[in-house]
Amino acid sequence: MRTFRDRLRHALSFEIIALVIITPLGAWAFGIPLGSIGFVAVVSATIATAWTYLYNLVFDHALLRFAGDVRKTVPMRIVHALLFEAGLLLILLPFIAWYLQVSLIDAFMMDLAFAAFYLAYAFIFNWLYDLLFPPPPASAVRGGDATG
Repeated sequence: MRTFRDRLRHALSFEIIALVIITPLGAWAFGIPLGSIGFVAVVSATIATAWTYLYNLVFDHALLRFAGDVRKTVPMRIVHALLFEAGLLLILLPFIAWYLQVSLIDAFMMDLAFAAFYLAYAFIFNWLYDLLFPPPPASAVRGGDATG
């Protein structure tokens, strides 16, 4: 189990590196000024972070109420992921369209492109992070406290 500090380093480095990559890439791909895409990226990352917390809290409470347990099966994980992404899309779509002054269809296409980027980025980032900062072996976690 990773420590709190390690999880904090992971979360902050994930978001900062993603913003450094996605901002110029998005500006280039969509022909939108760097500052505008940068603002959308920062706001979207902030909203996504809050949505992650809120969504998981509500989902776990619902799962506990209806299934009696918060442990997720593979099908439930698929439902969890799909509903998370659909909810985030619904939240971000009007903001992106309004701020960038684009149609909802254009905002939807941008949002899909961002989601595809983050899917690939998360896979690569987490793989590299685990190589640079390997998690402690399970034996070390079972015998001690990994909260610090």
